[in-house]
Order: sequence, then C-alpha cells, then structure tokens
Amino acid sequence: MQDENRPTEHRPTGPHRTEPRRSFEELVAEGAAVPTEGWDFSWFQGRATEARPSWRYAESLAGRLARACAALDIQTGGGEVLDFALGAAARQPRLLAATEGWQPNAARATALLRPRGVVVVAAPEDAPLPFADGAFDLVSSRHPVRPPWHEIARVLQPGGTYFAQHVGPSSVFELVEHFLGPQSEEARAARHPDRERAGAQAAGLEVVELRTERLRMEFHDIAAVVHFLRKVIWMVPGFTVEAYEDKLRALHERIETEGPFVAHSTRHLVDARKPTGSVLYEGPPGTARA
Repeated sequence: MQDENRPTEHRPTGPHRTEPRRSFEELVAEGAAVPTEGWDFSWFQGRATEARPSWRYAESLAGRLARACAALDIQTGGGEVLDFALGAAARQPRLLAATEGWQPNAARATALLRPRGVVVVAAPEDAPLPFADGAFDLVSSRHPVRPPWHEIARVLQPGGTYFAQHVGPSSVFELVEHFLGPQSEEARAARHPDRERAGAQAAGLEVVELRTERLRMEFHDIAAVVHFLRKVIWMVPGFTVEAYEDKLRALHERIETEGPFVAHSTRHLVDARKPTGSVLYEGPPGTARA
C-alpha cells in the first residue's frame, strides 16, 4: 500500500508495540473517515505495507512514454501513477489521453494531469473506449478492473503496445476470506495469467511478456483494513463497518495480540503488441461497427 516508489516502512504492533493502544472504536472511526478518491496510498504509511514487484511498473512506464507518440492510460484512477511516470519520462508523447469511470477520480485526475497536457475523459469501464481506431501507439493501465482487450486492440496502431500491471489471481484472499469465508476455485482463478494471455490473443494481440509475482502485505491496525476495503471496493463487495463489525472486531483483537495481519497480493506485468500487419479491428464476431 505504500507509494511504489517509496521505501517500505514498518510500524511495531502487537505485544512489542510501545505506543499507547487505541480502542477498536477509535481506529474504525478513523479508517471510515479517510477520503477514498484516487490511487494515492500515502495514508497507509506506518500502518500497512506491501512489497512491490521487481519490475517497478511506474518507472518502466516512464521509459515507454518517452518512446511513444500518442499514449492512452485507461482506468487511470486519480492519475497518480501516470503523473509520476510522465514526470520521470525523458520526453512526453505529443498526444496524451486517459480514461476513468468513477467521477470523483475523473475530477481528481483532470486536476492532476491537465498541467501535463493530458486530456482526461470520463468513460465507464464497460463502455467502448471513446477514441478512433488506431489512435495510439501506447496504451497503458495499472490495475484495471477488467482489461477491455478488444477495445485495447482496436485503438492501438499496428505495431503499438499495451503495457500494464494487472492484479493477479487470489490477490489478498487471506483478507477476503476472513470476511467472506472460503472462496470457490472459479473465484480464485478469475485473474489467472493463462486467462489474461487468452484474452489478449483472442483480441488479436501478441503477448510479448507476461510475468507474475506474489507479494507480502501487512496490516498493522484495523483502521488500515477498514480504509483498504473502502478504497478497493471489489475485495469485499458491499463492505460497511456496520455489516462486518463482528469480523472487524475479531481481526482487531488478533492484530493486537499477534501483530500484523499478513496477506499476499499477486501482480502481472503485461506487455502485448498489435501485429504490424493487423487490419483495423471491427468488433467481436456477429457485430457491426456503425
């Protein structure tokens, strides 16, 4: 949960913690009050940690942006990752655009990215991308809810690249299963790399690289858990403090007694290319473009 370009910090908890203990009610109230807009995770500093993938996505994206002419970042959140990458890039593409489906995030991304010349378009995640065929030579995304493979292929120029970091299978399921109980094998395999590869190939993309890493996470207090579940809403759909108070209290007591709650995230690095001989994509079988 730390900013991926900052060092991980650790905060003593459990029986070795020296600071005064705060009550369950105080911690839950704090976690419930923190704004959830954007993908700035700096609030978690000192109270939750997550190891970062070895490929350092934001820095790698900066290199890709420096070589691009027209770039699109989809499901950009609050624009924080794209902003960092553009700031680190040796040069910027001539054309820059981003999409975001949640209005508070779209407004935040617009304010952050407009000074860098990025046009942010409010577009639902499940809607067609509002751009012409073959408009971009680079499409990127960090943690899309679902990658719209056919739309990505459509807006890419022949020879263009999709470069992204995706959430992998069974990510943070230790926490998910604490609240929801054991999950089905289908739920566990929902973001499996084999499915990612198949989706990209079905859209006509060539997968150049697909890497996966499993990374340690630690939650040092229940406020961090509450804020995380409010911010990453697909982990425990419909999460509220009131609905899960008993589960939260049990986890709080466990952290106070045993120390940080440990979970594991999974991440994919996806590097896919649209073949140079590709014709413009005309939609899934049985459909017609207007």
